Parts: sequence; structure tokens; C-alpha cells
Amino acid sequence: MRFASLGSGSRGNATLIQAGSTCLLLDCGFSVRELEKRCERLQLDTGQIDAVLVTHEHADHVKGLGALARKCGMTVWMTHGTWRNLRCGDIPDLQLFGSHTSDFAIGDIRVTPYPVPHDAREPVQYTFSFQQNTIGILTDAGSITPHLVATLDGVDALMVECNHDMDMLRNGPYPPRLQARVGGDYGHLSNQQAAQLLSMIDLSLLQYLVIGHISEKNNTPELALGAVLEHASDLENRITMLKQDGGSGWFQLETSMTD
Repeated sequence: MRFASLGSGSRGNATLIQAGSTCLLLDCGFSVRELEKRCERLQLDTGQIDAVLVTHEHADHVKGLGALARKCGMTVWMTHGTWRNLRCGDIPDLQLFGSHTSDFAIGDIRVTPYPVPHDAREPVQYTFSFQQNTIGILTDAGSITPHLVATLDGVDALMVECNHDMDMLRNGPYPPRLQARVGGDYGHLSNQQAAQLLSMIDLSLLQYLVIGHISEKNNTPELALGAVLEHASDLENRITMLKQDGGSGWFQLETSMTD
């Protein structure tokens, strides 16, 4: 089982998850041409993607979704609320579910959606499981909930947002209303909130900690890393900081580290 970021941030988000004979795309916040270019860097053709899962309807997560679905014909999965608010044209093969839906299988990968507090119609994040491994994804959440903590407890890999440094947001270029939105309970996780989450979940099996959705105006990778290491210094060699433009290479998971 492996995963890779195609880019993470306010200008576009997309993540690949591959296991067995199945390849999934989480969000499509880039144009089709840009997505194809980023997939090529990982030696993957977009025609190999079996399905797309959507977290919510904001443009940085769905910019190229409709065009990709129409071009490649893959199944697109999202919540009923996301679909109601989405404006991306026709999607030929659409599967809808509720934010509290139990897990379901797409090919060889078991997918578990879970609701998150964000200012969208019915936002979710996901975990992805194959055999003994589970990858947890958490971005675009303004606060930490007990359900969120329980869902991510004990994952083998975690991609989590460190969106903003609270002081930089407070003193930065955003007007007060936007500051309140980003820093509110339905906005984005701060560095300190992400670090707090790490102190609340079991990290004993964690092989990769991937930090993403870092604001280019209200944060720096150094501040995000520093906050995380205050609570999880033993993870330093397992941390990767994502970039908006560069994405990442593949993160290959080993079968359960307890074996």
C-alpha cells in the first residue's frame, strides 16, 4: 500500500492512494492538464485511477473534478450535501453517501468516511485500509472532535493539515472576517491544534507523518514542524512537509510494524 500527494494547499489539493490492483484519487483541485502532469511525475497515467473521492465542494479540492470524470469515466464518490453544493457539470458515474456512512470497499481498498467540522455543506475526510495497513487523512477541519480522534487512532500513516500559525494569522494580510473564518471552529487546523491531535492519538504504528495544507501567507514549514515536534519529537525522522507545487514522492507502507 502506498500514497502520494500531488499538491497540498489553498491553490489545489489531490492525493493518490494505491493498493493491490486499485488506485484512488482523493480530491481533484487541479485542472486535468495539471493533474496529468503531476501524475506523470509519479509514473502514473490518469486512466489508471479507478475512482475519485471528494472531501467537500471548495474549489481547491474540486477544480478539475467534472472534466476529469467526463474524460476518464471513473466513478466519483461524495456526500449528498457536497453534491448539492457542487457546480462542476455532469458526472457520468456518481455514487453518493452520508457523512456518517459506514465503511465501503472500492476494489481492494476499504474506505471509511468520517464527518469533520468545516464550513462546507457536508464535509468528510477519510481513512483507507488494505490488509493490515490504514492511512488517515485530515485536512480542512476547524476543530478536533472525539469521533475524529477515535477514527485516526492507531493509523499506520497520517496526512494532517498544519494550516496556520495563530500569530501569523492574527497579524497577517487577511481581513478580520477571513481571519475569523480560517481560525474558527469550522475553518482549518492551526499548527498548535495539529500538534494537540498528535498528543491524543496512538502513534505507535505510525510509519509516516505527512504535514500538508500549509498556508503560504499565514504559516511557514519551519513553524509547523516546530509545533509538531514539541508534542512528537520522536517522530522527527518520519515527518514530511508537503509543498503546494512539488507534491511528494510515493510513501510505501510496510506491513504492520508489529509483525
